[in-house]
Amino acid sequence: MEPPTGLPSVEDMTTVTASAEPAQATILRQLGVDSAYVLLGFPLALASFVILIAGLALGVGLMVTVIGLPILAGTLYLARGWADIERLRIPAVLHQPRVRPQYRSAETGASAWRRIFVPIADGQSWLDLAHGLGKLVVAVVTFVVTVVWWAGTIGGSLYWAYDWTLPQGDGNEGLNELLGLGDSAGARIGLNSAIGLFFLITLPIVVRGCALLQASFGRTLLTGVAEMRNRITVLEEQKRAAVSAEASALRRLERDIHDGPQQRLVRLAMDISRAQHQLATDPDAARRTLDEALTQTRDTLAELRALSRGIAPPILVDRGLPSALAALAGRGLIPVELTVDPELGTPVGRLDPAVENAAYFVVAEALTNVAKHSRATECWLTVTRADRKLSIAVVDDGEGGAHLSKGHGLAGIADRVRATGGTLTVISPAGGPTEVRAELPC
Repeated sequence: MEPPTGLPSVEDMTTVTASAEPAQATILRQLGVDSAYVLLGFPLALASFVILIAGLALGVGLMVTVIGLPILAGTLYLARGWADIERLRIPAVLHQPRVRPQYRSAETGASAWRRIFVPIADGQSWLDLAHGLGKLVVAVVTFVVTVVWWAGTIGGSLYWAYDWTLPQGDGNEGLNELLGLGDSAGARIGLNSAIGLFFLITLPIVVRGCALLQASFGRTLLTGVAEMRNRITVLEEQKRAAVSAEASALRRLERDIHDGPQQRLVRLAMDISRAQHQLATDPDAARRTLDEALTQTRDTLAELRALSRGIAPPILVDRGLPSALAALAGRGLIPVELTVDPELGTPVGRLDPAVENAAYFVVAEALTNVAKHSRATECWLTVTRADRKLSIAVVDDGEGGAHLSKGHGLAGIADRVRATGGTLTVISPAGGPTEVRAELPC
């Protein structure tokens, strides 16, 4: 029997319960992770502070002698070790991948003194030292707050279980009496249980805040500079890839124009000039020459249209990526089975123009390589969108052996994908099949 309208069915109630349980489990798991991170952070911070402050004071104090520099370098290496421990602990709290900066290293065959000066001249080593010394202040505050909230939660929530063991009537007024609730056992248990409930409800939020404060402090000093450098490196690589892709496209366009329309236009001019001379002496020959010129004109227009599609296909701008890819698949020399996420064809699901252009040219170049080099009889093109990524898969049943070496067609695809911040994977064993998979951020 169907449930009445407006009331949840058994399946709906089961679904809600099943979805609520993982959420509760996630909160409890994160509470345990955050609590362990904060509570363990205090002894680690205390130990690192004692060791590093002693090494720093000894190294600076003996700087006037030769011994001070090795001690200072050793202290910086110790700070690096404490920093690596913290970098291992941070991802569990911030849910971010572990990032370790690239430290300076001495070149092969460097002298002992050269190796000593390497950590001293490394800015990240001093940031590690600053973290090892400054973390104690943050660790003390977060440790105290976490311990107080856990104590309030446990003590208040379980007050009913041990109230009878506490001495009463010793002349001291409890909080319940100061608030005018009376001195009965029910008033004491009710007030302390309410306080415990408050601590219990706010415990995940407070502990999470303490963990984030401590982890963010560590991330700023230990990985912030490294992430900035990595980001700069990625942006530089994307810029180089974009320049390389555009340069390759311009060279290919110049070559195609030179080998195709330009040669046809030269011949067209020669045919028209010859027809002019033939008009007076041989009208039939002039008519045949003009017919050939008209054929050359049609062929030239067809090649120009093909080249214009490679520059900026109007169908991509007007009707979106699915229609543009369907047109590409329809013009292919090899049968292409096309599967596109239908959401991409809706106005709401349309991607950024830069992503659509990159996806279009990636597919166009991939299909061109399939037609020219794979010796395939069939091809499958799949385009899906999930997790803020556009996935493109081009699979053919050809002979395989494709690779990303410079000078091959796939190198141009790799440059375009890298320019958008995406990734390109080519799986092409000898004998096939070949799979070219690109992921573009959207």
